[in-house]
Amino acid sequence: MQKRILLTMCVAVAFLIVACAQPETSTNRNTGPSTATSTSTPAAAAPSGDKIGIAECDDFIAAYDACVSNKVPEAVRAQYKASIEQWRSSWKKLAENPDTRGSLAAACKQSAEQARVQMKSFDCTF
Repeated sequence: MQKRILLTMCVAVAFLIVACAQPETSTNRNTGPSTATSTSTPAAAAPSGDKIGIAECDDFIAAYDACVSNKVPEAVRAQYKASIEQWRSSWKKLAENPDTRGSLAAACKQSAEQARVQMKSFDCTF
């Protein structure tokens, strides 16, 4: 029972992270040419070989990562990449525990369904 509660809480935290990472829409009232230069460095890419070991989770993370990398504006991409790393870390720990491993596939499917709805605004299909 406690394992299910822990799994549910981990999934809920992951959703909160994704929900908080929604891009803010702002209006740039400056119509002149921009002379500012960006000094930020791109976020480090996550190792693609870092698998969870659960097909549903690995497939979802790969599809979500491809969407974020290709369709999410660079200004907010780091926030979405952080969500990916949070999922990967949490799910990897849950996959290592025999008591929670069995219910992880369903949690990943649920995350994929919710992310599918959220990422439609970026024209992502996965």
